[in-house]
Amino acid sequence: MIHSYKFKNFFSFADWAEVSFVVNKQVPESDLVFISPAGIRLSKLMTVIGANASGKTNVLKPLPFLSWFICRSFSSLNPEDKIPIESHFFVDSDKSEFEIEFETSGEIYRYALVANKERVYEEGLYIKSKKFFSYLFKREWNDEYSKYDITQQKFGFIKSEAEKVRANASLISTAAQYDVSCARELVAFFSGFDFNVDYGGRTPFETDDIFDASEMFYGEPEIRKQMTKLLCDFDFGISDVIIEKRKIKNKADEEYDIFVPFGLHQSGNKTHKLPFVYESSGTKRAYILLNKFLPLLNSGLDSGGIVIIDEMESDLHPEMLRPLLELFINPETNKRNTQIIFTCHAHEVLEIVDKSQVQLVEKNTEGESEAWRLDSMKGVRRDDNLFAKYRAGTYGAVPDL
Repeated sequence: MIHSYKFKNFFSFADWAEVSFVVNKQVPESDLVFISPAGIRLSKLMTVIGANASGKTNVLKPLPFLSWFICRSFSSLNPEDKIPIESHFFVDSDKSEFEIEFETSGEIYRYALVANKERVYEEGLYIKSKKFFSYLFKREWNDEYSKYDITQQKFGFIKSEAEKVRANASLISTAAQYDVSCARELVAFFSGFDFNVDYGGRTPFETDDIFDASEMFYGEPEIRKQMTKLLCDFDFGISDVIIEKRKIKNKADEEYDIFVPFGLHQSGNKTHKLPFVYESSGTKRAYILLNKFLPLLNSGLDSGGIVIIDEMESDLHPEMLRPLLELFINPETNKRNTQIIFTCHAHEVLEIVDKSQVQLVEKNTEGESEAWRLDSMKGVRRDDNLFAKYRAGTYGAVPDL
């Protein structure tokens, strides 16, 4: 589970921006909040709100980037490849900075990274003991000797192998290849991130996403049953979902399986089986979202994982937000306290969340994005009508038309 993360000189953010899921004792007990195994009060969800082009998507991007970098940078990049990272175009330095605090297996960690497209300059992993963090490893680029200075403390990576770490790869990603237990545990944690946003922004859903979702649902009967019930409850006119396994051939005449979904529609005694590709955009969008939500909500991960969604309401009626978010809010459907962070233009979401679960984003006249949590603003009461006051421009982060 994520406690907080912050970043600097990354896409439209020139200065530090922080997103924190940690809530204080003033936030009332509710199903929106849970207590972590380490005893920290955390939010289950965070909504990111602001005008178009304010930088909302860029608030999300550090999470999929860090997930990829920690899990797959060693295996997915060649030595000469550049790191997919972008600094702010008006900042002289090209080094982006990241820091994330998270909890897994009852331990609280902090991971820090400074990098540009060419190389990692600093990387460190720290673990919290009582009130203080102590390092497990620190890695710094030594310009004078053109090598990395690496120090370890109970991390367990063989020194001679650690010194071979590539400039464009994480030490954690590298150590995991050598079966270092701490590294493999952290890779497992960051693999529990699912998202629809990458380096270039939101990835629009395609027909292949429907077939990929169907393959997962086909292999997980209990999750498929849950998905079917939800789609029927969502008033899409579907009475059942059937997934058929079929064999097809590629251009090389090789056979492989595809999983084809159909929605059943009924009228009196008549039933029609409609291929899912012909269902409405809203139905298909909900189907794909449930493919991201339900596996993590039903996973055995002790930390629950996190879902990162850009434009949560895309193709959906605003009234759909509540039942979808209720999957995370309700302890019966979210037993592992899976978290979700999402951007949203359907401001009705402000009627669902607490002020501590709203991140506002605005771009200033210098072309720099700024982000702040709503409860950090003076004068915002917990019983305020957040929806009405935001629409009236009281909190900022609205378009200036």
